[in-house]
Amino acid sequence: MFIRKGMDGTRMQEIADEAGINKALLHYYFRSKDKLFEAVFRSIIGGFFSSIAGAITGEMPTVEKADFIITHYIRMIEENPFAPQFIINEINRNPQMLRDIMLSFNINPKHLVQSFDNGQTRKLPFDPRQFVITFLSMSIFPYAARNLLQMVYFEDDKEAYNRFLEERKLFIKQMIIKMLEA
Repeated sequence: MFIRKGMDGTRMQEIADEAGINKALLHYYFRSKDKLFEAVFRSIIGGFFSSIAGAITGEMPTVEKADFIITHYIRMIEENPFAPQFIINEINRNPQMLRDIMLSFNINPKHLVQSFDNGQTRKLPFDPRQFVITFLSMSIFPYAARNLLQMVYFEDDKEAYNRFLEERKLFIKQMIIKMLEA
């Protein structure tokens, strides 16, 4: 329900009805819609954050680190195809919540940026924030705008668009590695 309607558009009664439980039971376990929403949000992005935390804080070479994060990030999106739009909506609604969740998984956004600029044999020729934001946008947009892109560029052929997304994984990795090696 949260993914379909967002936090503000979802009512606890709808969630209880969808789950086939009493609304009072839902309130007993989660106390409020905010707490339930945070649990859902954590569930969706928690696996991703826990899988990349070691790569961010570890001593992995930069290109390997980028490859690892890209692979895990795109896998998370593929496993949760509605996650990009859901996360974007919630970032606009409550950016502090995502930041707090990231920190709870030991992922500091500033450390992520620094991890691509420290320990290099040479400094990156650009602001590492450009790298992180470019990677995120290259990865998220084809999923967040799937319906439009599939219609406009693939004549609503879902299989053709899925093949494009498979090719895009390699394309993104190649582009990011070229950025890092420049």
